[in-house]
Amino acid sequence: MLTATADIEVLARFGRALADPIRCRVLLTLRDAPAYPADLADALGVSRTRLSNHLACLRDCGLVVTVPDGRRTRYELADERLGHALDALCTAVLAVETDRTCPDADEKGCC
Repeated sequence: MLTATADIEVLARFGRALADPIRCRVLLTLRDAPAYPADLADALGVSRTRLSNHLACLRDCGLVVTVPDGRRTRYELADERLGHALDALCTAVLAVETDRTCPDADEKGCC
């Protein structure tokens, strides 16, 4: 079982990865299937250099891994449970967005 400190570190890494829309798109693409960097760059409409930086961040966060495939390197989610976590997170966010009211909404201008 993880300690509170370890839990916080895991969530912080996940949050850092999700903090950028391109990294989110990479994760959602890899959730569906492993991919090669060139194909990812084309699919996402970003330069290979820019994508490389985002893939490095995702590797450093422990969310994606590289798999040698002949002379190429394929990327995939580090654990299949990450795909399920992404699905659950997207579902939770959609559920929250449909009910954006809170007791202080009128007073504070939030939600």
